[in-house]
Amino acid sequence: MSFVSKPKVANPGLPLNELGLNRRDYEGSMSTLCAGCGHDSVTAAIVQAAYELALPPQSVVKLSGIGCSSKTTAYFVAGAHGFNAVHGRMPSIATGANAANRNLRYIGVSGDGDSLSIGVGQLAHVIRRNLDMVYILENNGVYGLTKGQFSASADIGSKSKKGEANEQEPIDPVLLALALGASFVARSFSGDKEQLVPLIKAGLSHSGFAIIDVLSPCVTFNDHEGSTKSYAYVREHSEAPVAVDYVAPQREISVSYAPGEVLSVNMHDGSSVLLRKLNPDYDPTDRAHAAEYVQERAMRNEFVTGLIYVDQKRRDFHARHNTVDAALNSVPFDRLCPGAAKLPKILASFR
Repeated sequence: MSFVSKPKVANPGLPLNELGLNRRDYEGSMSTLCAGCGHDSVTAAIVQAAYELALPPQSVVKLSGIGCSSKTTAYFVAGAHGFNAVHGRMPSIATGANAANRNLRYIGVSGDGDSLSIGVGQLAHVIRRNLDMVYILENNGVYGLTKGQFSASADIGSKSKKGEANEQEPIDPVLLALALGASFVARSFSGDKEQLVPLIKAGLSHSGFAIIDVLSPCVTFNDHEGSTKSYAYVREHSEAPVAVDYVAPQREISVSYAPGEVLSVNMHDGSSVLLRKLNPDYDPTDRAHAAEYVQERAMRNEFVTGLIYVDQKRRDFHARHNTVDAALNSVPFDRLCPGAAKLPKILASFR
């Protein structure tokens, strides 16, 4: 079951935003993810960002694919529009919806399996289109919904619960996005709310495609060494398998560290991950340097977090295709379908 209604509780003391809504008004149903899952921390950050931006819930569109990550769209902004696509195909749905109505705010939530395996082609082309949306990739390095198989972001040498080692090169979504020309690229850790909330707000305010790779711990299956995923980076020895019928409750991992600092974060399974927060003088407009810096720090076993790259001059999907300002369902029929008499002129424009 992926939907559990929250009890209605009056919160008269909560502060209101400029729309007269409090933070609870941006929540959704109760989460059915494992206790301590990093994805719930990401949901909390999205809720906070939407509240602080005072987004009208009916102006938000939530889109997802398949996986633990894709369940999370049910857990925020209950009054928003939503669509749960088939595996890896969320970008196509987002493109169609965005083309039909450019006046809504589009939030896509996906995972490393949904985005970097079956959906990697879809992700590549939605980046190329520079579609106006924020794309949050909850990256835990495993297929948590199907018992923890390696995802495409797993490091070489990572061991599964059965002891099998991954022999395939990982896909780094940040480097992939930079190579494909994404106009907004960022990375954060699910437990770093101080950094993640502003990044989501910036992504929602960006004109074009904004991708945020969020390292998000899987408390149940991500317990292998050398993982590029959300929480485990270097593991010294294998963890005993967790009983599939019970997941012990864990506490959310929260961090706070200054710009320019490197922080070693201990994970639920005893492994650790090194996070490096970008310096205040870092230039996020230099694409070549961004790719070089991410790779350089990766060689030192560090995950760079913060706004890694942004291009505010690149035209978005609507500017490139000269779409109308109004939603298509509000455009008069004679404009949408000008009739057979106008068809030769339209066809001639493509020659």
